[in-house]
Amino acid sequence: MDWSDEGIFLSAKPLGETSAVAELLTLEHGRHLGLVRGGRSRRIRPILQPGNLIRVTWRARLPEHLGGYNVEMMEAHGARVFDDAGALSAIGSMAGLLKLLPERDPHPELFASTLHVVRSFEEPEIWPALLVHWEVQMLQELGFGLDLSECAATGTSQDLAYVSPRSSRAVSREAGEPYADKMLALPGFLLDATAPLSEADIAAGFALTGYFLERDVLAPHGLKMPAARGRLLDLLVRNPRAA
Repeated sequence: MDWSDEGIFLSAKPLGETSAVAELLTLEHGRHLGLVRGGRSRRIRPILQPGNLIRVTWRARLPEHLGGYNVEMMEAHGARVFDDAGALSAIGSMAGLLKLLPERDPHPELFASTLHVVRSFEEPEIWPALLVHWEVQMLQELGFGLDLSECAATGTSQDLAYVSPRSSRAVSREAGEPYADKMLALPGFLLDATAPLSEADIAAGFALTGYFLERDVLAPHGLKMPAARGRLLDLLVRNPRAA
C-alpha cells in the first residue's frame, strides 16, 4: 500500500550508515514515521531539516509496517532559520510536544497551525504569540482544552483576566481579584487578535499553557517539557528581539 501527503519534518534517527527514520507531522496521516534510504546523504540531508515542508510518498507491504518515505522539498524553512536561535528553539519545542500525539492520528487543524507558526518566523514581533496560540490548540487536541469563552463564576464574557488553575476556565477581573495570587494571568491577545503584544503578555501566555501542559499531559506520564522550550523562554527573557 502507499499514499502521498505533505508533511512538516520534525526529527530523524540514524539507521545504519546512510539511512534515517524520519518523523513528520503530515496533513492527512498525522504524526507518522518512515524510513528514508540515503537520508544521511548530502543530497537528502538538506531536505530532512526541522521545519521543512516536504512532499512524501509512503510505501509499505502492510499498514502496520514502518514503511519507507520518498521525499521532495516544498518549502525550505530549516535553512531560512538556521542562524535564528529563537526560531530553532521554537521548532524544537513544537516537535517535542507533537510527540505527545498518537501516531497516525490526523490533526489537520494543528498541521495548519504548525505550518503557520513556521512560516511566521520572519516576523519576530508576532510569532511568539502565535506559538502560545499553538500550545493552546495543542491542549485542545490532546483533550485538555481551556474554556476562555466566559467567566466561570459569573458567566460574563467581559473583562476576562484570569484562568482558574483548577477548572481551566476563564475568570473575570472582578470575580478573580480576591484570588489573584492563586490565578493564572490571561493575556489579552488570546481573546482579541488586535490586542497589543507586550513581553509580559507573551511570558504570561507561556506560563499559562506550560502549567496545563505539565499538569495534565506530561506529569501523569512521567514526562518533562521539551528542553528546547526552556531554551526559548530563556531567550525571550534575555533578549526578546533576538528571540
